[in-house]
Amino acid sequence: MDYELAIENAPETVPEGTGIMLLHPSTGETDRLDTDFFKTDTDHLFILSTRTTAREVQQKLEYYEVDESRATILDTLSIERGYSRRSSDNVRYVSSPDDLDGMVEAIRTFLETHDGKLRISVDSVTEMAYYADEERTREAVEQILDLLREHDAIGLFHVAEEVHDQSVLDDYRDLFDGVIHLTEDGTVTCDFS
Repeated sequence: MDYELAIENAPETVPEGTGIMLLHPSTGETDRLDTDFFKTDTDHLFILSTRTTAREVQQKLEYYEVDESRATILDTLSIERGYSRRSSDNVRYVSSPDDLDGMVEAIRTFLETHDGKLRISVDSVTEMAYYADEERTREAVEQILDLLREHDAIGLFHVAEEVHDQSVLDDYRDLFDGVIHLTEDGTVTCDFS
């Protein structure tokens, strides 16, 4: 089963189990690429948000006209920021922003309880490492990539390039099947193996 990619300069389709690294500047506008990833060929989507609250994610989906009824959002920040948390059918929470096990488990549950074409967005790996550490974050990313392959899903993983050492970025590149590189001026280039 192939998935369409509606992202400029990317292949038209990628096979199930594909993990894609979205490498971007810290101030880069990733919302357009993220929502382009969701708009096509998707039955259900899961957004692991370590950078914004569920409410902000919902506003982004609405603005970019992504069907919110297909989305499950895992909010890792509201607890940290002291906001009220009301779980619903499509909004979940973890106990803290460094609860990587809880994040992986939430993705596992989503993949096991949904059928069809499934997409995952991890926004962002950089923030996961900020709250936890590089080693634990890498292990969590590896576990999520294994889950994508096991459940025939695909995923987009945001990484801010200036924040990590080059050796860490190189290690991440090796994990993924493709890299979408967003530059400061908004140029998008892609490298898929």
